[in-house]
Amino acid sequence: MQLQDKIIFLTGGGTGIGLECGKAYAREGAKVVFADKNGEEAEKQATLLGSDHFALECDVSNDEAVRIAIKRVLDRYGKLDVIHNNAGISSPSKPLHETSDQEWDALMNINLKSVLYTTRHGFEALKTSQGTILNTSSLVGVIGQEIHAAYTATKGGMNTLTKSMALDYAKYGIRVNAICPAGTWTPMLRKWAGEQPDPQGINRYLDEIHPLGYCPEGDVIADASVFLISDQARFVTGHIMHVSGGAEIGYRRTS
Repeated sequence: MQLQDKIIFLTGGGTGIGLECGKAYAREGAKVVFADKNGEEAEKQATLLGSDHFALECDVSNDEAVRIAIKRVLDRYGKLDVIHNNAGISSPSKPLHETSDQEWDALMNINLKSVLYTTRHGFEALKTSQGTILNTSSLVGVIGQEIHAAYTATKGGMNTLTKSMALDYAKYGIRVNAICPAGTWTPMLRKWAGEQPDPQGINRYLDEIHPLGYCPEGDVIADASVFLISDQARFVTGHIMHVSGGAEIGYRRTS
């Protein structure tokens, strides 16, 4: 029970990696607040986990919505130990010159600016609890990816933002880290796969980019996330953890 009685504000927890993290946090004793734009799905998942947990419909790209959501967390539990900034979108799959202003702004606001809002409104509570911030990034924010320029920009920004936050908040005892999956099977990845030039070959491609030989489900990310927000990682901050099956290392040939 590595997270016994910790209060965790988890954005984008209704599906995918967020959902797997929420379930793992609950198993480890935490009380999880699922903050998701799809309030119905978030409510369903929180209900399945039990009465210690609850859900909030929250558009993380809206400052006032985030303020109200975090206030409700504090009103209910009286404290906040962890903010996990997991909400994100990955579309469109386009080179930069084909990306519209609307597409660019949506990616920046949901994937990156949301971290500003959750930190702005959760900072005082985290300072009191000497809590933790975890950002769900992506390996493409480190190594890049073709036909995905705006998305990779948000994740590269998140990685450097994580390091700067870690420096700024260390004096308050607040740790800030990021987790970087490579391929991980989620509804968002399946949508991305359908946007590729060869959707039929994408499953094999996603298996082969990982030297460990397969594209995993979100539980592998959840296990690493539990570690990063737990006291087991009490001396880890500013770290960009790759949970990637080795996708970023070495030269290798795939058949």
